[in-house]
Amino acid sequence: MSGKIVVRDVQRRDFAEWKPLWDGYNAFYGRQGITALPEEITNLTWSRFFDGYEPICAMVAERANQLVGMVHYLFHRSSTGLRSNCYLQDLFTVESARGQGVGRALIEEVYRRAAQAGSGRVYWQTHETNRTAMKLYDKVAEKSGFIIYRRDL
Repeated sequence: MSGKIVVRDVQRRDFAEWKPLWDGYNAFYGRQGITALPEEITNLTWSRFFDGYEPICAMVAERANQLVGMVHYLFHRSSTGLRSNCYLQDLFTVESARGQGVGRALIEEVYRRAAQAGSGRVYWQTHETNRTAMKLYDKVAEKSGFIIYRRDL
């Protein structure tokens, strides 16, 4: 796959191409088949990208008029700083485009938009088994040293 990578805001007309990226991202984390996210969550997530009152944003990477990656991010306040933080929540690149700069282009554009919005930090998390992505992450960010704990309710 060759050609220039264009990172842009997701548009309503992108749903049919965004959905396989979303499904691929979720499948990577084990959410497929009987454990797949309900369509209600997918549809709500999609609608939030176009709701000016929602803090979640979405961009896609396009190459040769085909979507090859996506990123979702959101801004939130922090109790330990004056500026907002930007949480890069979801990042996915189609397998055929991995290692070709798509993920980096998406991350760099999130950095640019976060800086433009006045955020003081961009952060994200990944699963410890996601070694391929971590090779990129180690080049574009530093590890925070924090361990994530959670309890699903």
